Amino acid sequence: MKTTPQVLLVDDNPADLNLASEALEQSGRPNRVCTVMDGDEALAYLQRQGKYANELTPDLVLLDLSLPRKDGRAVLAEIKGDPILRKIPVVVFSTSQAAHDISLSYELGANGYVCKPGNLHDYLLAIQSITDFWFGYARLPRKEER
Repeated sequence: MKTTPQVLLVDDNPADLNLASEALEQSGRPNRVCTVMDGDEALAYLQRQGKYANELTPDLVLLDLSLPRKDGRAVLAEIKGDPILRKIPVVVFSTSQAAHDISLSYELGANGYVCKPGNLHDYLLAIQSITDFWFGYARLPRKEER
């Protein structure tokens, strides 16, 4: 049974959350978008704790690096260090173009690193490209295999 792909957006900037959510909804691919604004909330969502107990495991996480409470690097390390969560693809979607951030993200297990473009057109294209790849070409483990 094919289900609608779930995307978890993790970003502390409400404007970026709104823009990315809208871009995902208009991507031409059906998906369900959920958002959280800090690292602790992201992990609670992924571990289905508290108010997130009934949420579905996402098929893709778009993760900003600069987050309050627990930064994106720590979140990424916890996701990829967890035997259940590590199978979820995590794409870092950050304004940082620093070589150190890119390298460290891959060392921590990121499945991709995309720099947030500075203009609307390219931003929307970046989201479209991420969606096309992960939900159009890549093959993900079935949820019952995670």
